[in-house]
Amino acid sequence: MSPLHIRSYVKVHKNDDCDAQAIAEAATRPTMSFVVLKSEEQLDLQARYRARARLVSDRTRLIDQGRGFLMERGIRVGSGRHVFQKELTRLTVEGVEDLSRRMPLLLSDMASELPVMNDRIAAIDAQIKALAKTEAYAEADGDPGCRSNTRDSARSSCRHRQFLWQRS
Repeated sequence: MSPLHIRSYVKVHKNDDCDAQAIAEAATRPTMSFVVLKSEEQLDLQARYRARARLVSDRTRLIDQGRGFLMERGIRVGSGRHVFQKELTRLTVEGVEDLSRRMPLLLSDMASELPVMNDRIAAIDAQIKALAKTEAYAEADGDPGCRSNTRDSARSSCRHRQFLWQRS
């Protein structure tokens, strides 16, 4: 049961006994809705999405930090991950007079860290795509209005088939 529904049944101060009594009383109500447990597959898929989101966030943080370091020294880098990676590779190979002697070491560390992050994100993407193809409810794959990430995350957070993305 959702805690929001139980709150109105708690009579006095919050403690375990009062909570248990409120849960028992709320469970007897005919209009009470219960939270559906997620399957192992749904939990695994959600974990993959969360891990991917964390990696993408870390990669974005690294790129923004590197771009900031370069902007402080008057080197402007265009937006976009690929543009930054190309410029970072160029700077580490060619070098720039405006940078201190410690800065190229930091930039080369960043340049070596980015491909590792990209590979890890690509591996998780491949796992998610493989899972989506093996699932029994992959009929929405041809729906152009529903991106695969959105569709899969909706599948991972819903248990019943009627809540899945449907073709219209």
